[in-house]
Amino acid sequence: QVQLVESGGGLVQAGGSLRLSCAASGRIIGNYAMGWFRQAPGKDRDFVATISRSGRSTAYTDSVQGRFTLSADNAKNTVYLQMNSLKPEDTGIYYCAAVQDSFGGTNWHVYNYWGQGTEVTVSS
Repeated sequence: QVQLVESGGGLVQAGGSLRLSCAASGRIIGNYAMGWFRQAPGKDRDFVATISRSGRSTAYTDSVQGRFTLSADNAKNTVYLQMNSLKPEDTGIYYCAAVQDSFGGTNWHVYNYWGQGTEVTVSS
């Protein structure tokens, strides 16, 4: 079992940047595929990005492709979501998730472990 703690959210103007962190209680790469999801008020939880268990593959939803970058630091047991050129539609609570599988995919139901979320607000 792994515990996940997100941080790094906040209020930023459109066009700005934030880096979200997801600290795990144990080793990530080699054990878990990781994902980031976000949930805007009154909406479903949506896929943002995922990294494979090997750490060699990443995937992004179309709306963040080229603006967001997911990376992992094995030494710190932490995954990061670097978010650039933020838009108001990026606003929401961002959740980190993990699953003991090679790939997590885009469906949030697949992931077993979740952090508490960190809030991102992008003002126009």
